[in-house]
Amino acid sequence: MTDVVVYGATACGVTAAAAAHAAGARSVLVEPSTHVGGMVSGGLSWTDVGDTRVLGGLCRRFYQAVADHYGAPLWEVKGPEPHVAERLLEAMLEGVDVRLGTAELPDAAVIVDASYEGDAMAAAGVPFAVGRESRDLHGERWAGRQPAYRPSRHNFSVIIDPFAEDGSLLPGIREPELDEHGWPAERLGEGDGALQAYGYRVCLTHGDERLPFEPPEGYDEREFELLRRYLDATGDGRPLGLVHDLLPNAKCDVNSSGPVSLNVLDGSNREYLDGDREAVREHHGRYTKGLLFFLAERGLLDGWGFPPDEFDGELPHQLYVREGRRLVGEHVLTEHDLIGARPQEDVVALGSYNIDVREVERTWRHLPEYHRTPAVFNEGYLSVAVPPYPIPYRSLTPRRADAENLLVPLCLSASHVAFASVRMEPTLMLLGQAAGTAAAQAARRGVAVQDVDVAALQDELRGAEAVLAA
Repeated sequence: MTDVVVYGATACGVTAAAAAHAAGARSVLVEPSTHVGGMVSGGLSWTDVGDTRVLGGLCRRFYQAVADHYGAPLWEVKGPEPHVAERLLEAMLEGVDVRLGTAELPDAAVIVDASYEGDAMAAAGVPFAVGRESRDLHGERWAGRQPAYRPSRHNFSVIIDPFAEDGSLLPGIREPELDEHGWPAERLGEGDGALQAYGYRVCLTHGDERLPFEPPEGYDEREFELLRRYLDATGDGRPLGLVHDLLPNAKCDVNSSGPVSLNVLDGSNREYLDGDREAVREHHGRYTKGLLFFLAERGLLDGWGFPPDEFDGELPHQLYVREGRRLVGEHVLTEHDLIGARPQEDVVALGSYNIDVREVERTWRHLPEYHRTPAVFNEGYLSVAVPPYPIPYRSLTPRRADAENLLVPLCLSASHVAFASVRMEPTLMLLGQAAGTAAAQAARRGVAVQDVDVAALQDELRGAEAVLAA
């Protein structure tokens, strides 16, 4: 039996395992895939960091290692190349028993679930939430279904007909629920369990060694009729928003920019957590390759291609699972905790990035002016500014009646809205360090995770250069 087992070699899992080891615990890191780093080494290179003043401890140490690697000041490099990130994260695991390619957990005094999905938590039978809740559940202004027509750079600025000539919906558009008059129902503020969009965050290059874009098997350009209509209507010459030299060595990390992007908005990610995950990954991968090929065929990706030294010139190994399950624990973090920066006596990390809910689905609405005109819209996007806010230890712990040997720093106890800020990788690294340190203490003292000496935990974290006050 070991002291601490961490499930999930995400960046959060890396800092959890490294922190537990540094605190004297025998720690094992278990990862079903064959890679370390999750999204940090899986395509998410240009990282949203928020207020860098709150990023201390192992998180800051990692980004200092990034800066040192490139001979640059701290925070100047927008993000490491994926293969560099993986190498630097592996270096943080010295002394940790790392087991890749397996989901089997050894016996341990404390389990830390650092997966994007919350699989260890679910296997333990601990209560969790999935997707959007209603406004009424926590009294959150920004909860629930949103107006599909909200203007943003992620929505359509022109009217695009959602229907094909035969009256069917174009591919990639989710059929809305209709009201008694045949109008798509808004149901604003209602909870529907829907998830933020998933996608592959690809790494491209304009270097001389770039590899061409190839179509996926069975490619049919008619699957991208919506994109064709959008390009024809707008003349958009940079639909993916590619930026030269965003990353070192002539590379660019492609985010979900614009109304038609790398995000898959057909609702297929709702089948991911409890369905056929490989099928969902394949569906997203096929869409991504098809999108890139469609744009390349039209000259909109001229000079760009896949870098041969990243992911073997292919898509990243990690699907961007923006949210999975969320613990229902001792304290559910909500938008009120964030926007008001409510004090937390048991603070173990600070968050600071916007409440950032990416698009949830692509649907359509009738425009009532003059004619009953159908138009395509993306629904769900939100960006709400927050100050630096404390995250309590109680949001990492299940309720005592549910489990006493489990900590959940990634799929922590938070509402859908609050998690949309916490989910940023640097914040998750902070929470991983807190969970690993707490797990080591619980294992050493032989106590439940709810009985960890929080004051001592905070002292340990400060001693490791964590920032616990803005």
